[in-house]
Amino acid sequence: MLLDTTTARGLAISGTVRDDRGPLPGATVLIKGTTRGASTDAQGHYLLLVPRATRATLVFSSVGYVTQQRRVGQDVVLNVVLKPDTKALDEVVVTGYGTAGALQGRVAGVAVQRSPATASFFPGAPLPYPARPEAGVGDTYAHVAENAFQAVQKEPLSTFALDVDNASYANVRRFLTEGQLPPADAVRVEEMLNYFHYDYPAPPTASPDPVRISTELAVCPWNPAHQLARIGIRPSVKTSALPPANLVFLVDVSGSMQGPDRLGLVQAGLRLLVRQLRPQDRVALVAYAGAAGLVLPPTPGNQPEAILGAIDRLEAGGSTAGGAGLRLAYATARQYFQKEGNNRVILATDGDFNVGESSDAAMEQLVVNERESGVFLTVLGCGRGNLRDARMETLADKGNGNYAYLDNLAEAQRVLVAQFGGTLFTVAKDVKLQVEFNPARVAHYRLVGYENRLLAAEDFNNDRKDAGELGAGHTVTALYELVPVGPRSPW
Repeated sequence: MLLDTTTARGLAISGTVRDDRGPLPGATVLIKGTTRGASTDAQGHYLLLVPRATRATLVFSSVGYVTQQRRVGQDVVLNVVLKPDTKALDEVVVTGYGTAGALQGRVAGVAVQRSPATASFFPGAPLPYPARPEAGVGDTYAHVAENAFQAVQKEPLSTFALDVDNASYANVRRFLTEGQLPPADAVRVEEMLNYFHYDYPAPPTASPDPVRISTELAVCPWNPAHQLARIGIRPSVKTSALPPANLVFLVDVSGSMQGPDRLGLVQAGLRLLVRQLRPQDRVALVAYAGAAGLVLPPTPGNQPEAILGAIDRLEAGGSTAGGAGLRLAYATARQYFQKEGNNRVILATDGDFNVGESSDAAMEQLVVNERESGVFLTVLGCGRGNLRDARMETLADKGNGNYAYLDNLAEAQRVLVAQFGGTLFTVAKDVKLQVEFNPARVAHYRLVGYENRLLAAEDFNNDRKDAGELGAGHTVTALYELVPVGPRSPW
C-alpha cells in the first residue's frame, strides 16, 4: 500500500523485508539515529513515515540476521533481503515453557536441544520471531466466557448491543506475528469479524430507513448438522459529506509510553490523520503525565504545520494523571463545540493510569458524565507488557466511541486515514439488535461473540440503557449457530 504523502514533514516509505526463504514477520525498520520505526507484518510488509526523507537512512534488523542499512533518497518503496548472521560467536540460549518438541514444531527447521526447559539455537539457524517466555505477561484483559446455546422454547429473543471495535484483531495479529498464541481473553470474536468491511447492500436512496439489514443462512462449517446465520448491517450515511470535526488529541506522555511502539507510533499515526483535515475542522492537543496541559489550542485544519509541530514536541516521562487529562480534553472540546459537527476526544494511551481517578469505576463514571455533553471518545491503545485492554475497551464503550489497537503504522493509517469517517464520526448511538427465533424451525441458538454486549430482552426498548455506536463507514456482522428442530442435541 502506498500513500501520496510527500510533504515538508516527510515521505511514507513502504516495502517488504524477507530472507531467501520468504517474508520476515516481526523485523524492525528504524530511522537511523532515532527511535522512530515500524515492524513488519505477517507478510513481511512495513509502512513508515520518514521526516527529511532525502537525507534519511533506514536500518533493517531481525534476530539472527545481518543488519542492513539503506539510504532513502527519492524512493518510496524499499524492499530488503536480509542474510543469516553466520559470524555470531556465541550460542544463543532461549528459555521457553513446554517441551522442546513443541518448540521445535513452532520454529521448524531450527536446531533444538531436547530439554524440557531450554532450547539452543545456533548460528546459521535464526529464530523467525523474537522469543518471549509467555504471551501477554503484564497485560490485563476482561474475562470472556463463550456464549452457551439457548433453548428457543425458553428464550426465543436474543438481544445485544452492536460492537464495531477492532482492537482485538490488531492485538491478536501482534501476538501471532511474534510467533505466540494470544491469551484467550484477548480474543473477542465479534471484533475479529468486524475488522473487515463487507460489501452489504446499502439502503435505497429513497428509503427512510437509516440502515439496511441483510441475512444469509448456510451450513455451519465446524458442525455440518447445524446452520450458521449471518446478519449484516450497513448504514446509509456517506463519509464524503461529513460535518465539521472538533477533535481533541489527548496523548499519554507518561514514562510507560516511551518507545517507538508507543508514543512514537502514536505521533506517526496522528501525523497521518492531520493530512486528512479540512479547513472547517479544528484540532487541539492535550498531553498528560504527572499533570495535564494544553499543548495546542483548537487550530483550523488548514494550518497543518502548527498541528504537526505540536505533535513533534511531545516527549514521554513521568507518572500518569489520566483523569486530569480527560477532564481537560473534554473541557477543551466543549469550549469549541460544533452543534451539528463531530465533537470527539481521541485518547492515545497504554491505559496505565496511576494518578487521580485510577480505578475502572471512577474513570468510567467520568466518561459517562462527559458524554452527555455530546462529546464522544475514541481510544487508541498501544504498547505491551502493561496494556490495560479491559480498561480502554470500557472507556470507549461508555464514551459513545470505539477502541482500536495500534500494532504498527499500517494499522494507524487504516484507523485514522482509510477509515476516517467510520472511526471518528458516529451516525447512530445506543444501537441494539434483537432477533426472535421461531421454535417451529429452530431448537437452540448460540450468538458467536458479543459476550460482553449481551442485553436483557426488556432492554431493547429502554432508551436509558447504553448500547453500541455505529460509525459512518462501518458495517456490522453477527453470526448465530443454529440447531434445527429434530432429535439432535446442540452438544
